Amino acid sequence: MKTKAIILLAGVALLAACKGKQGYEFVNNKSNAADTTAMATDSTGSSPKLIKTAEISFKVKSVQKTGDTIAALTARYNGMVMHHQMTSGINNSQDIHISDDSLMRISAINTSADMNVKIPSEKLELFMNQVSHLGLYITARKMDIEDKSLEYLSAKLKVHNRQELVAQQKKGKITIKDPSAVLWLKDDLVDGQIGNQQIDQSVKYSMVTLNFYQSNTILKEMIANDDPAAYQLPFAERLLMAFANGWFMFTAFIIGLANLWMLLLFGLGLWMLFKMYKKRYPVLKA
Repeated sequence: MKTKAIILLAGVALLAACKGKQGYEFVNNKSNAADTTAMATDSTGSSPKLIKTAEISFKVKSVQKTGDTIAALTARYNGMVMHHQMTSGINNSQDIHISDDSLMRISAINTSADMNVKIPSEKLELFMNQVSHLGLYITARKMDIEDKSLEYLSAKLKVHNRQELVAQQKKGKITIKDPSAVLWLKDDLVDGQIGNQQIDQSVKYSMVTLNFYQSNTILKEMIANDDPAAYQLPFAERLLMAFANGWFMFTAFIIGLANLWMLLLFGLGLWMLFKMYKKRYPVLKA
């Protein structure tokens, strides 16, 4: 018995030495294990932490009206719209010439929307059933349940242990050698509390992701012709302008010849000299 007692005391001393190397020393910790065990026992009897998420994809007659209806339904169930985005894109378009300066553009428009809403978990299935009735048909519907009970319990016990450690440090029962360890301990305590609050919110409110779309719509609009070549004068005006341009070019040609009068005179003189030479020397005739 003495040998067993000596071994037990040596083990306790070694454990205390290891704890001291980590930055703090335990002076008195008789009730920690009992409190933690009792808390774990109480926590296992609490309600399970079940997080529900759902997704629905469906086709509707009007994306705009469906989005407004879902927003009103969410407010009726004391939920909240977290995200709502509606997009429209042109699938195909064609231009029809109405006149020289006007076009009729016919476009096929594709419209869809995405929504993320938070709904009280106890009303999730009722909400999904009512949303499903808004569509022409459902392309996909899914609901997942994730059990966070053990993670919640683990975080809660860790928070309790850190709270006990901080309380004993304030009372002087535990001496923490490294001051930065105190800050790390308090930050970790805050992170644990925030994490559990997030789980509580996720358990209380379920996130639903919605995607809905409608058939392509045809849009007709009159627009101005953006081709500069299409903006020309009528035929009669262009014909008169052609005559005017021709007369201008003719007069410009005459003026050009007048500017070359010396060359014309020189050429005329050469021609006359050639004629006179042929009369004087007829042998040169072919």
